[in-house]
Amino acid sequence: MKPFLLQLDRLLTFLTHLAALLAGLFILATALIIVYEVIMRGLFHAPTEWVLEVSTYLIIMAGFLGLAITFRENAHVRVDLLAARLKGKTQRYLNLVTGFLSILLFLVFLTESADLVTASYAYGKLSPSILRFPLFIPQFALVLGSALLLGELVRRFLFDLFCIETQRKKKEGAA
Repeated sequence: MKPFLLQLDRLLTFLTHLAALLAGLFILATALIIVYEVIMRGLFHAPTEWVLEVSTYLIIMAGFLGLAITFRENAHVRVDLLAARLKGKTQRYLNLVTGFLSILLFLVFLTESADLVTASYAYGKLSPSILRFPLFIPQFALVLGSALLLGELVRRFLFDLFCIETQRKKKEGAA
């Protein structure tokens, strides 16, 4: 089982970092088009009609694509008033229970967002703006981001279940 989990870890590491890179590029693109808007509006008195919509889509897609890397790196917001006081097996069991519940929650979110994307694609839903942008494109980031986060949740749950330490944990312990 351990070789399989290590292979899963390598695959998820690659996919998660790829999604993080894409999220970063979306944020960069957002910054660039907002600068473009400021220049067009301020210097040439020619505001654009598309920057607000496109930048909103890019930021939302970046947020969802960044979910998995944020979880993997433990950079998410976490309230652990109770958990910080627990030790040993109790902490481990709490991690397993919360991990399992998180998997169930994001499984539901994944299926519902996949249904949303499928319906948007099937019915040809477009944004109610002058762009008439196909909505399934930005909505697909919900599916991709939640699928990657679900993968990370399953990976951590299995690692916790089988008491496998990640390379990062070993490095932190050695420092």
